[in-house]
Amino acid sequence: MAEAARKRRGRADEDALFDRQLDHLPPEARWREWMNRVEATIFAASEPVGREALAKIVGKSCSIDLLIDDIREELRGRPYDLVSVAGGWKHLTRPAYADAIRAAVGGGETKTNLTQSDVLVLMCIAYFQPITRGELSSFFGKEVSRDLIGHLRGAKLIASGPRSPTPGAPYTYVTTKEFLLEFGLDTLRDLPDFEALEDAGLLSKEKLLAGDIPLGLVGSEEAIDEEEPEADVVEALLP
Repeated sequence: MAEAARKRRGRADEDALFDRQLDHLPPEARWREWMNRVEATIFAASEPVGREALAKIVGKSCSIDLLIDDIREELRGRPYDLVSVAGGWKHLTRPAYADAIRAAVGGGETKTNLTQSDVLVLMCIAYFQPITRGELSSFFGKEVSRDLIGHLRGAKLIASGPRSPTPGAPYTYVTTKEFLLEFGLDTLRDLPDFEALEDAGLLSKEKLLAGDIPLGLVGSEEAIDEEEPEADVVEALLP
């Protein structure tokens, strides 16, 4: 208890020493300094920086959204941008420069090697979470393998959700923050509209229900489809 109190006092002392308000500066200079602080913090961070963290370095009356808008406006002609992703903000290079970066330093591939089957199962989890493996299998008309689920869990794209209220209380699966980062989404609300995907011919619920999409089968001689994800399906998930 005493140690926790000392840590709280230490943080309070640090906050007292750090001038968030900048009342001594004229308004324009104050705003510029807040912009610099926010951009520097996001630039230095390896993960998206959330609103709560940014609120610690600017004045209480400061609008973080307006700061971000002004920073993005200044970056309009730059090869990188400040992007809202996974509940925070992160510096990302613009897609138009992906080939140049790849030619110069290599890399640039998708962080996780996903097969077509992985993408389709992941898409269903994203849209219908929390969902059990049995429910996924029923949806596709074929059994979704434990190995496939394990691959997505190992990539940290999905995690265990609450136990299902159905008999046996099986685990459900939900997407993660890493899923949002992988596909450049801020929240799940940014997923493409399911009906829009059907209308565009990128996804057919009827085919999924009929089991026409190849998936890895438990106890089956049929191998998991190891092809690369279809570009149109992957691009449909991207903002």
